[in-house]
Amino acid sequence: QVQLVESGGGLLHAGGSLRLSCTASGPTFSKYAMGWFRQAPGKEREFVAAINWGGGSTYYADSVKGRFTISRDSAKNTGYLHMNSLEPEDTAVYYCAATLGPGDYYVTTTYTIWGQGTQVTVSS
Repeated sequence: QVQLVESGGGLLHAGGSLRLSCTASGPTFSKYAMGWFRQAPGKEREFVAAINWGGGSTYYADSVKGRFTISRDSAKNTGYLHMNSLEPEDTAVYYCAATLGPGDYYVTTTYTIWGQGTQVTVSS
C-alpha cells in the first residue's frame, strides 16, 4: 500500500534548475528501486532516470545525462530528481515510480507504483 506523491514542479526559464521530490507513504520505501519518467503532450511516457534500492547505482536517459541527478533519502522516504540547465524540451509531466524489482529500470512496465505527476514547464 505504498503511495507516491511528487512535488516541486513549476514554471521557469531555460537554463534554470528545479528539484522534484517523491515522497512515499510507508517505511518500506528503501526496499524499492525508484524511477522518474516524463510525458509531454502528444508523446509517449519516456524514461528519465532510475536508482536502485541500495542507492549505489543510477541510470539516466541520454537526453538528461549530465544535467539531471537522481538521489534518495531512505530515512525520509523520499526520492529526488535534481534538474539543471533546463530546456524547453524538458517540458512535461514528471512521474515518479517504484518497484521491488529487479527488472529493466528503463521501461514503464517494470514499475508497480506510480505517483500522480507534477508539471514542469520551461520557457524559452
